[in-house]
Amino acid sequence: MTAPLAFTKGHGTENDFVVLDDPDGLLALDAETVAALADRRAGIGGDGVIRAVRSRAAGIDAAEDAPEWFMDYRNADGSIAEMCGNGVRVLAAHLRRAGHVDADRFAILTRAGVRTVEILESASAAGAPWTVRVGMGASRAVPAARSVEIAGHRLEATDVDMGNPHAVAFLPDGVALEDLDLTRRPVLDPEPADGANIELVSDRGPHHVAMRVHERGVGETRSCGTGVAAVAVAAALRAGDDSRSPWTVDVPGGRLEVGWEETGEVTLSGPAQLVADGTTLLRG
Repeated sequence: MTAPLAFTKGHGTENDFVVLDDPDGLLALDAETVAALADRRAGIGGDGVIRAVRSRAAGIDAAEDAPEWFMDYRNADGSIAEMCGNGVRVLAAHLRRAGHVDADRFAILTRAGVRTVEILESASAAGAPWTVRVGMGASRAVPAARSVEIAGHRLEATDVDMGNPHAVAFLPDGVALEDLDLTRRPVLDPEPADGANIELVSDRGPHHVAMRVHERGVGETRSCGTGVAAVAVAAALRAGDDSRSPWTVDVPGGRLEVGWEETGEVTLSGPAQLVADGTTLLRG
């Protein structure tokens, strides 16, 4: 009989994840197992799977001075992703609650590089939200890099690299964000070699936008942390705003705030909730 596998279910603005605590790197986590765990009907269900593993045990080429913990993040279809802004906040909450770290500020290694997290507020009770700020690294933006076709419109899209690729398009007046059909992936032209997350954006006010996202390897999700950061970068560029003042980004699952450090690093602040612990017979 298969031995039970412990898991935690968490989400950041309803972008949800199955978290596996694997400090010593004992799990053989393949794409088939990830997809089974993330399946919303036959598995636990989630937009992705996060393995919390020590960098030295993760089977990666970690530098001598690498952070202790590595975020092994997989999309719901089992494919490997570089980074997840909502996921790293959830992982930070998990690491603190599990007693793996005791500081309010610490670094996590991701496939997109080192990300510094800061726990601004711990959960007041089991299942209550934590508030976490993440240093998302520097952004790289290329305006009008491609086009996206949606709702009969062909829109210019700005490429924004947040450690993973995004194509950000702003909707014209008269096209309601809420009415878009994202059950099918919008068409990008030209299509990036490795695909891209696609964000559709509407203005809501000064330094305030709303977005929906179609994620690589997942489909539409209720939120995307790196996508929110990419949207704020593209919105500031579009507005000619170099003030580094924070931008508010609404997503179907809630609200996040994007800021900038003096160094130019993008920051992402928002909630993370750990909502369930359990065991499953699915395992790698």
